[in-house]
This record gives sequence, C-alpha cells and structure tokens, in this order.
Amino acid sequence: MRTVLFDVDGVLIHSMFHPDPARHRSWSEHIEMDFGISRDDFNQFFRKDFGDIVRGRKSIVTALDVFLPSIGAKINSIDFLAYWFENDTPLNFKLLEGIKQLQRKADVNIYLATNQEHLRAYHLWKELRLSHIFDDMFYAARLGAAKPDLEFFQKVQDQIGEQSEKPLLFDDGQKNVDAANKFGWEGAMFLTEDDFFNHPWIKEQLS
Repeated sequence: MRTVLFDVDGVLIHSMFHPDPARHRSWSEHIEMDFGISRDDFNQFFRKDFGDIVRGRKSIVTALDVFLPSIGAKINSIDFLAYWFENDTPLNFKLLEGIKQLQRKADVNIYLATNQEHLRAYHLWKELRLSHIFDDMFYAARLGAAKPDLEFFQKVQDQIGEQSEKPLLFDDGQKNVDAANKFGWEGAMFLTEDDFFNHPWIKEQLS
C-alpha cells in the first residue's frame, strides 16, 4: 500500500495564483463591489497575521474582528468568512475523478496535506464533502506547523506511521515539493491535472 497526499489550494481547488490566466480563480474578485473593500487593502491581511492563523496560534475570527474595521469594512467577521469560503472553493473535478479512479485500481491511502486554519479546514472536510474521498486531512493549524517547514512533514509522518514505499505528495509550491523530497518523500510538482495523470507511478496504476 502506498500513501498519496494532495495539497488543496492550487491542486484540488483552482488557485488565484495560477500562472495560466485561463485557470486563474480569485474569490475576492468582487469584494469591492459587494462590500466596498479594496482587494489591495484586504491582501494586507495575508501579510500581517496569516502565518500565525494558519499554524493555529491565532483565531481567524479574532484577527478579522480587528482587521476588517481597520480597512473600513462594514461586514462582520462571521458573514465575511461565510462569503470567503463559499467563493473560494472551485473544485478541480477532473483531478477528483482521477483520484477516485486511483482508489478503485490501486492499494492506496489518500490524504490531504495542506496549510489551512481550523474553520476553512472544517468547511473543506464537511461542507465540500472531501471526507467522502480522503482518509484524513493533515492541516497546518491541526499540526501546529506549516509547509515547507520539515516539522510539518514529520508530524504527518508520525500520524501515518512508517511506510514501505515513499509517500507521494502533489503540491503546486516548489518550496513544498523540495521540502518533501528533502524529508525523504517523493514530492511532485502540480500545475495541471496532466502532472497527476502523467506521473509514472500514477500512470502505471491507472493503466
């Protein structure tokens, strides 16, 4: 049995940072129209507190309670998060179908390995029903460590136990892929579904 892990944003969910404009997805595209919030102003949030939020050191609600009024936003934090999560989850259905096919044809454990805080992780797992596909979700706030820190990989390794074959991680971040390889896993760069379907081991399993 082999363990295969997937990042979420940029892999299972189409990313606002994808280099191909045709695949670019941005949940915050209309926040100025909807709430009068400048996207540039809101992006300060990711530079200020998000590292601590993702690692579970600070509540995203508490941080937004302070941040949103500072940029003149009139919406409360809970309603803003509901809007954020609803619009920030364009699933990659082609990849998900490929993962289901892999589960049917190969002896695998399938996990998520992602930098998430608690509330969005819950939304992904329960509301998007990723729990119906994946065996578990190892996320940064749960572990207290984030990719590409090697501590993240060690804590995941502690959860899944020793493996007879290198765990395979698909991730859209080169630093995360490099860290996985450094830790002793097989890190595979993901930009499109072809990177999954054409991976030699995956291709062999699906043939």
